[in-house]
Amino acid sequence: MKPQFFAAIHQICDEKNIPYERVLETIKAALATAYRKDFGNKEQEVEIILRDGDGGATVLLIKEVVEEVEDANIEISLKEAKKMKPDAEEGDIIKIDVTPLEYGRIAAQSAKQVILQRLQEAERDSLYEMFKNRENEIMSAQVMRVENGVVHIQIEKHNVMIGRRDQIQSERYYNGKRMKVYLDKVAHTNRGPQLSISRTHPNLVVRLLEMEIPEIAEGDVEVKSIARDAGVRSKVAVWAEDDKIDPVGACIGQKGVRIQSVMNELNNERVDIIEWTEDAKAFIATALQPAKIAEVIIVNGGEDPKVPKRAAVFVEEEERPMAIGKQGQNVRLASDLTGFELDLYNLEQLPAFKEKLSELMEGNEGAVERRIEDKDLESSVTAEQLAAVEASLLEEGDKSEEGNESTLPQAATTGWGDLSGAVTKKLEAAGYSSLFDLQGMELTELEAIDGIGKVSAKKILEQL
Repeated sequence: MKPQFFAAIHQICDEKNIPYERVLETIKAALATAYRKDFGNKEQEVEIILRDGDGGATVLLIKEVVEEVEDANIEISLKEAKKMKPDAEEGDIIKIDVTPLEYGRIAAQSAKQVILQRLQEAERDSLYEMFKNRENEIMSAQVMRVENGVVHIQIEKHNVMIGRRDQIQSERYYNGKRMKVYLDKVAHTNRGPQLSISRTHPNLVVRLLEMEIPEIAEGDVEVKSIARDAGVRSKVAVWAEDDKIDPVGACIGQKGVRIQSVMNELNNERVDIIEWTEDAKAFIATALQPAKIAEVIIVNGGEDPKVPKRAAVFVEEEERPMAIGKQGQNVRLASDLTGFELDLYNLEQLPAFKEKLSELMEGNEGAVERRIEDKDLESSVTAEQLAAVEASLLEEGDKSEEGNESTLPQAATTGWGDLSGAVTKKLEAAGYSSLFDLQGMELTELEAIDGIGKVSAKKILEQL
C-alpha cells in the first residue's frame, strides 16, 4: 500500500465531504473483511493498522487469554500467550500479527467492492447530516436537465430532483437556469438521503421576503400568515409591534422595488401584502381586497376548536365577481389567509340574513343574547343554523324572482333537473343553457358564477 493511497483518501474526503477518520475506518473494516474471507474465518476478531510512514497495512488477530481454550478463533491458552508475552495473565487481550505476504495487493482486490460500497454509505450519511440541519431553508440551485417532466437540479454539487407537484406549472425550466428552491424535509432512506425540494411551498415566499426585507429578517416585521396559489398569486399578512413601523410599506419598498424582487424570483407571481390585525372582521375585509366589502359578520369565531371558524361576507352586486376572483381564487386565498370559511352574500340579503338568523337563535337554549346587533353576532351559531338561513334566503329569492311557478319552464324540458327557476335564470344569464354545460366543474368554480352562492352550488353538484 503506497503513500499515494493516503493522498487519494484525502482527495475523496474533500470531494465527497466525508470525515477523514470515517474513510479510514471504512477501509480498515473492508480490509478486515477481506482477510477473514481469504485467510481466516468470519468468527475471528481482526484489527487493521494502516501505517502512514511506509504505507503498509498490518493485520492483528485479537484473542483473549484463558486457562482452557474452548474457541480457538477468539481464545488463546495462557501457556501459548506467555510465549508471546511473558507477563501475560488470564483475561488479557493478545494481538497476534498475522499479516500475509503480498497482503496489500490481495486485500485491495478482495476489498475493492466493499470499500466502494461503504464509501457510498459514508457519503450518504454525510449528506444527510449536512442537509438535515438545513430544513426549512432556502437554497440556490441550477437546473442540470429536464426529463419526462422531472427537473434535475444541482445544489452545492449534489444532484436533486423536483417532481411535478413541486414545480410552478407556468414556469419554464431549462439547462443552466439558476433559481431559489425551498428545502422542506430530509428523509433518511436505504437509497440515501431524500431531499424534498419545492418551488411551490408557501414558505418559499416567506424566506424570499426575509432575504429582501431587512425588517422581516431582523424581526421588526412579522409574517403572521400566508396563502399561496403557486405561480399565480400569494397573499401575505404582516404585522409590526412598533407603531412607528409600517409593515406593508416596509415589505413593498420604495416604488415597489422590494416586493418586485420577490415576484421576479417567483416567475412574476403576484404577491399581495396585507396588514394583519386582531380584529377578525377588519382582517377578512382587507384579505378580500381589491373588492370593497360592505359588512362582515363573524358566525363562529373559533371558540370551539372542533368547529371551523366561519364568517358571512356581504358585498355589493358589482363587487361580487372581484371578491370571488377568477375561479374562486381571491376568496379561497382570503379564507386560507384568515383561517375562516367565508360565505359571500349580496348586500341586499343582509337584513333578511340577520332576521332569519335572529329567529333561529331565539330557539337556542341558554342563549344570552336574543337578537342580532348591527355589528356583532353571537358566536354560538351552528353550521346547521347557517345552512338553514342560506336555504331560507334562497327560497325567498326563488319566490321573488319566480312570482308564479307557471311562468317558468319546467325542469324536465330545459335540462336543468330539479333546480329552481331562480337558479336556472342566473345560470342562463351567465351563458349556460343546461346542466350539460356545467359537467366537470367543481364547487368553487360553480360559486364563482355570478349570482350563485354555496347552497345553490351544492344543489347544482347534486344534479350533476
